[in-house]
Amino acid sequence: DGRQWDETRPISITPNYQRFAEGSALIETGHTKVLCAASLEERVPPFLRGQGQGWVTAEYNMLPRATNTRTPRERDSGRISGRSQEIQRLIGRSLRAITDLEALGERTVQIDCDVIQADGGTRTAAITGAYVALYQALKVLVDSRAVRRIPLHGAVAAVSVGLVKDDLLLDLCYREDFDAQVDFNVVMTDRGELVELQGATEGSPFPRQRVEGILALAARGMEPLFAAQRRAIRQL
Repeated sequence: DGRQWDETRPISITPNYQRFAEGSALIETGHTKVLCAASLEERVPPFLRGQGQGWVTAEYNMLPRATNTRTPRERDSGRISGRSQEIQRLIGRSLRAITDLEALGERTVQIDCDVIQADGGTRTAAITGAYVALYQALKVLVDSRAVRRIPLHGAVAAVSVGLVKDDLLLDLCYREDFDAQVDFNVVMTDRGELVELQGATEGSPFPRQRVEGILALAARGMEPLFAAQRRAIRQL
């Protein structure tokens, strides 16, 4: 699409996108669009009852015409696909990593990520956008004096890095992801700490030294993501 190999796709985050959700954000990265909503519940899962801490969990779904051809709704088949389960667990883990669950109290924040349009990087966009929705929902608790401060340790975002024709490429669209020999999803905090690293080869094994280059490129790609998050939060 004409961008440089170390350049992310254009990104925008529109906060407070849904009227009724405690927190919401529409994130657009290139042609990928994901709607993220955060709902507050004054309860926790049974395994956390009485332990004085909260929980953050997520669901991920792709609308039928988010892709080139219609994808049936998962509820039509009566079960969630393995891919969706993997992605929503990743989103939940990423958000819990930067949430002060004890300061949250015995509450649950339910994150819903719905892909409106998919052109690669839907899971990384969902994590980046879901952080803004989570922040807004937690701000509601502060404004209502249910908690003293926003119970977050920092920000979290995610980006993909691939090896395409033996060259590293940042923030893959669908075509680039399809052509990639190696594909990584990197989740990091705004302090440069790693939350999760997912990677695999589509063909031959690759040298370990490549991982260092992938992480360095991902860290560089985080900067515009965190900047977009800060711009969105300033609008709340």
